[in-house]
Amino acid sequence: MTIRRLVRNSIAKENPVNAAHDVLAQLLDAMASKKWEQLPDLYAEDVVIEHPLSGPDATVRGRDKVREHAARLATVGDLAIETVAVHETDDPEVVIHEFTNRATFDGEQVTMAGIRVMRVRDGVIVSSRDYGNRR
Repeated sequence: MTIRRLVRNSIAKENPVNAAHDVLAQLLDAMASKKWEQLPDLYAEDVVIEHPLSGPDATVRGRDKVREHAARLATVGDLAIETVAVHETDDPEVVIHEFTNRATFDGEQVTMAGIRVMRVRDGVIVSSRDYGNRR
């Protein structure tokens, strides 16, 4: 366990609402800064990331699969993430992020509006349901 994770776990136990927002901020920073090698550290070992609009084959299970997914994302050019809103819920472990991503995939400009429903426990993402509409 890294020192950073120890600090996140300590924050999470004190205030889970702030912890969920903090982890979301770290996720967005890692993506926007293309720190793909840091991305898996934000996820639990047994994380489940679902993409319900993309079908069952789009589910990512486990930190090792997140690492593989992050390696593929490293090929994305000009990624820009615009946060539309961040919503708190009645469950302090859950944060909802509305966003618009703009990126270049295989030379094509792509825009994707979406919503991420993310659960954070002990300073790491334990589950996420990501809904996106690629235009």
